[in-house]
Amino acid sequence: MQIQHPTASLIARASTAMDDATGDGTTSTVLIIGELLKQAENLISEGVHPRVLTEGMIKARDKALELLEKIKIEGKPDRQRLYDVATTSLRTKVDKKLADQMADICVDAVLNVQREDGIDLHMVELMEMQHKTSTATTLVRGLVLDHGSRHPDMPRNVENAYILTCNVSMEYEKSEVNSGFFYKTAEEREKLALAERDFIEQRVKKVIELKRKVCPPGSGKSFVVINQKGIDPYSLDMLAKEGIIGLRRAKRRNMERLSLACGGSAVNSVDDLTEDVLGYAGSVYEYVLGENKYTFVEDCKNPLSVTILIKAPNKYTLTQIKDAIHDGLRAIKNSIDDGAVVPGAGAFEIYAWQELQKYKDEIKGKSRLGIQAYAEALLIIPKTISINSGFDAQDMIVKLQEECRESVGPVGVNVDSGEVLQPVDAGIFDNYCVKKQILNSCTIIASNLLLVDEIMRAGMSSLKG
Repeated sequence: MQIQHPTASLIARASTAMDDATGDGTTSTVLIIGELLKQAENLISEGVHPRVLTEGMIKARDKALELLEKIKIEGKPDRQRLYDVATTSLRTKVDKKLADQMADICVDAVLNVQREDGIDLHMVELMEMQHKTSTATTLVRGLVLDHGSRHPDMPRNVENAYILTCNVSMEYEKSEVNSGFFYKTAEEREKLALAERDFIEQRVKKVIELKRKVCPPGSGKSFVVINQKGIDPYSLDMLAKEGIIGLRRAKRRNMERLSLACGGSAVNSVDDLTEDVLGYAGSVYEYVLGENKYTFVEDCKNPLSVTILIKAPNKYTLTQIKDAIHDGLRAIKNSIDDGAVVPGAGAFEIYAWQELQKYKDEIKGKSRLGIQAYAEALLIIPKTISINSGFDAQDMIVKLQEECRESVGPVGVNVDSGEVLQPVDAGIFDNYCVKKQILNSCTIIASNLLLVDEIMRAGMSSLKG
């Protein structure tokens, strides 16, 4: 996005940084910074100095962070809590029915790749397929490779497959340094060509020997070779005759994921191959869509890498769903990393507004005006939720403020009925780290903008003098 205005550019960068840090909260960041500046403008036009306002805003931010610690719900999240967090994030981006389906997929994906040392979301591959409808999106407990076998006689569908992942050249390669072979007769040239061919064939034969060892006739087992380097037509033919599926030039990122999804380990040499290096998949099959081929490696025993196969009828929908799933995955990861969640539906903002009104009365001097401005700015979140749901913002804010005074627990906006609800009972939760980051970054950006304006004015007046 090309933004020329320096203030707008700064807000846009803050929003981008928010997405990089937490994966969510971009819209909230823009809304709150804008509202803080709007509230400040009203007070500055009445003669309040920006420095006084920013001091009040910083005090209000510190108090809001204390309130966030009070309202957060701590504890290791179970599957239902993670599902609630995912639906809260996804329903703001895609249709409700699709969001609920995606939430299930995202939770299963994250739980599959979770390890003792943390969660690496790079182990969740997002594969796009322009096919069928968006509700056909599925989770593959294994890998989907965007290419197929290169030999017409190779099996297209095998079960109980041993997977050999290797980075071994099964084709003749030119030497890395400049070299030449000289011969005097046609017989000598023929010997050179045969020796070259035999060198590659010996490698392929070692793979075939391992296959015969682990897949004896009648065992119901099959064998798949996935190679990062090339496999030439002669070698492919040898593998096809043994009923082996051979995939060549697999992407490096897929090679890393294959070992995690299927087990086993990638090998760089075919010398001393043993059964220990092999992975396992319950099903390996090829799927052809138009001119594109896909290879599915499914039903792995304990997959530490999975694939979300995104299906949609057009490119725009694919991009929209991919972005939504990315945010859903980050929301689930944040909940597990934080060990806490915050009630959603605008509940924290209403609670913070109420407590800041009380806190304002404890502060003396003009800085209390900054606290008042900060409290009012936070209300932009429930207001926007109400407007986007088709309800009157002022009516909703009045209802929430009345209910917040009387209710014991946090209250938020019901987007279906326009009434007040208990977000904890409704299963609406936001990420703790997202809220914390919003409070910090929005206050800093708004304060800097207010003070920079004052510096600019001072600079201009000194130039005139």
